[in-house]
Amino acid sequence: MTTTPVSSSNEFAPFLDRLADAASEAIMPHFRSGFDVHNKWEHGFDPVTVADRNGETAMRALINSTYPGHGILGEEHGPENLDAENVWVLDPIDGTRAFITGLPTWGTLIGLRTAGKPSLGMMVQPYVGERYGGDGETAWYQGPLGEKKLKTRACDSLEEATIFTTTPAIFEEDERAAFDRIEASVQLSRYGTDCYAYCMVAAGHGDAVIESGLQAYDIVALVPIIEGAGGVVTTWTGGSPADGGRILASGSPQLHEILLKELALKS
Repeated sequence: MTTTPVSSSNEFAPFLDRLADAASEAIMPHFRSGFDVHNKWEHGFDPVTVADRNGETAMRALINSTYPGHGILGEEHGPENLDAENVWVLDPIDGTRAFITGLPTWGTLIGLRTAGKPSLGMMVQPYVGERYGGDGETAWYQGPLGEKKLKTRACDSLEEATIFTTTPAIFEEDERAAFDRIEASVQLSRYGTDCYAYCMVAAGHGDAVIESGLQAYDIVALVPIIEGAGGVVTTWTGGSPADGGRILASGSPQLHEILLKELALKS
């Protein structure tokens, strides 16, 4: 894949596919094969593999050779040149727990922050051959189902909504109470989908993602996809999602306002 299926006004949009190719070539030899899993945390479990590190290394090398003046913020190898106007925000494998258990619900996240704002992004799942991209104005899909423009679906009530989260275990006590209130009201909730959940909202197959404790590299790539498809992404207080934190992504602006009120934490 070398071209986006819809016209993007962002000059760096074609570069997304080059980065996607580089990351996929580095990562896929390790999927469902023998590799060591290392734990980044002294207490708890935050896995990382050679595939994570190699994927980010490949993308960094391509960025540095093509746009040496750009910055990079990656999960595995840290920051460089963060004062640049354009900073690439990389998560080579979002969903490493899925990766190490052989599940194809992980994805490579490639984001671009321009003047601090998420301006371009792509989620790549090379095993199933899917790519979801966006520039905040439009969003697109490439994969086994062809090439098409992405569009969120209308949803104006909790009772009709399908929501996602990676797991309720990510929430602190007060956050969990807010999520539980919402989950009790919606039509359907789904767990364990990592970055795929955001793409399903952009594609109109779900309505919202509610998460907490995210880093910039977990969300920057996904913001332009959902916004380009007609959705909204903010923090739980309605602020910018560019630095992560408590994140709400909704396909419908009307539903987003309802959910923001429900997520307002009681002091």
